[in-house]
Amino acid sequence: MVQVVVIILALIGAAVGLWLLGQMKRTRVLAAQAEAAVPPVGKLLTMSTGRLHYTDTGGDGRPVILIHGLGGQLRSLTMTLAEPLSHDFRVIALDRPGMGYSDRPESASARIDDQAGYVEELIDALGLEKPILMGHSLGGAISCATALRAPDKIGGLALIAPLLRPSEMQAKSFAALGITNPRTRRFVAHTVAVPTSAKNADLTRTEIFGPDPVPDGYTVKGGGLLSLRPKSFINTSRDYCAVGEVIVKQWKRYDEITCPVRVLYGTEDRILDYRKQGVEMADRYPHFHLDLIEGAGHMLPLTQVDRTVETIRAVDRAI
Repeated sequence: MVQVVVIILALIGAAVGLWLLGQMKRTRVLAAQAEAAVPPVGKLLTMSTGRLHYTDTGGDGRPVILIHGLGGQLRSLTMTLAEPLSHDFRVIALDRPGMGYSDRPESASARIDDQAGYVEELIDALGLEKPILMGHSLGGAISCATALRAPDKIGGLALIAPLLRPSEMQAKSFAALGITNPRTRRFVAHTVAVPTSAKNADLTRTEIFGPDPVPDGYTVKGGGLLSLRPKSFINTSRDYCAVGEVIVKQWKRYDEITCPVRVLYGTEDRILDYRKQGVEMADRYPHFHLDLIEGAGHMLPLTQVDRTVETIRAVDRAI
């Protein structure tokens, strides 16, 4: 009987091992396909985290830095915003360190305040004068942190569906990201995370974009395919787990932000609660001027382009 049990356990172990090898191979294939379909489109500069991938378009107007949210990359903003903004602004979009084609070693911090430091490095490297920071979602928290860190370098903040305080909402799309052990995170990233993400892509996008439709061409033009890489999972997980280290204190300091601030939120946001993150914050900090879009979801830079552009223009007029 013991020998039978040993044989069964050995067979189960072998089957699991073969399945994991299959998942690893599938991960490599999906990652290679993603990078072939969505190659780098911008320039590279060297900073403390390694290479930073960014685009720099438009004319000689005031610089606008587009800072994407959790799990995103620069195409998720440039797809819709680069062209309309480039008529009047110098438009700079970055792959935040660790995302897209930007480097971030595991030794480099994922904390919001340290990511603000990376934005400041970009401002200094390009010699930007009083840029507007347009931050979407987590990018909103990073934009606020940058204004707190380097107030003399920031012209204004355009915060689009921003994370401004600790969130009580638990999006299903982010459930797998809360892995704090680096070894476990790497193992999951190189085995099951990418194939699972590919399988659940439609459900994930429905939650993130809904009730708005996903724009045509988002997977390539918007860079959505780049999420299907172990690097993306690892660094998105690191960002997700690091949020609480700073935001619990940061949101109580927004009265220190003195530059013009405009906030835009959709009332059907499925990722962040517009009442807690928008209405209550504007009540507490009246200089955070809030506009609401009835019935709109979370991905406003892609689904509410005109209103997003107008929010940036409103900041520019207020400077």
